Amino acid sequence: MDLDFKPDPSDSSPLYAQLARKLEQAIRDGIYHVDQALPSERTLSESLDLSRVTARKAIERLVEQGLVVRRQGSGNYIAPRIEQPLSRLTSFAEQLQQRGYTPSSRWINRTTTAPSPDEQLRLGLSSTAQVARLERLRLADSVVMAYEVSVLPATVLPDPQAVQSSLYEHLARSGNAPVRALQHLRAMNATPQLASQLGVEEGKALLYITRLGYLESGLAVELTHSYCHSDYYDFVAEMRREP
Repeated sequence: MDLDFKPDPSDSSPLYAQLARKLEQAIRDGIYHVDQALPSERTLSESLDLSRVTARKAIERLVEQGLVVRRQGSGNYIAPRIEQPLSRLTSFAEQLQQRGYTPSSRWINRTTTAPSPDEQLRLGLSSTAQVARLERLRLADSVVMAYEVSVLPATVLPDPQAVQSSLYEHLARSGNAPVRALQHLRAMNATPQLASQLGVEEGKALLYITRLGYLESGLAVELTHSYCHSDYYDFVAEMRREP
């Protein structure tokens, strides 16, 4: 796809910064789509009569902004972007569908096991209780967004294999979907295992999200740990100052 770009002589910013802004606007305007390959630095330099250094630095700027993701040996691709409000409880699938993406899961494990001591404590389980453990990669338009582990009492989810796409939709059918949740977010660096699961470099910054979901009765029914590509998420909170 041809990009209409001409340097602005009245703009004192570096040429690569002007090109990065032009590419950024094209991405935000939908000229380039999620998971579409961005023109290579060679293609950009030749088609726009710019140096490869300028094209390379412009692409690097987009990578830093989280608009483009590098895939080793393949090229640079437009990254998904999810703006998630912190005031509303929604499932991963609902978040993506609201923003025009196609959600999917790549299952790693669906089983029933004994809970860990931490899981037993958080979910208020007895020492003999069992839990359903769901481990999967979450995708938006075939792009891996997060690695997620959900743990639920086996009394709430007796057959983890029955969950297909949306966990919350499955729970809603039995009246066990959470109506409120406590969510904690913090930054962490990708361990070797997480780096392998998410396809990122070891040590890359991730968003680690822990959510504990409750029924209206106050019963805890879901403990989910999500390890998210920090490049793909914006968390938005509205705050008000009390008079």
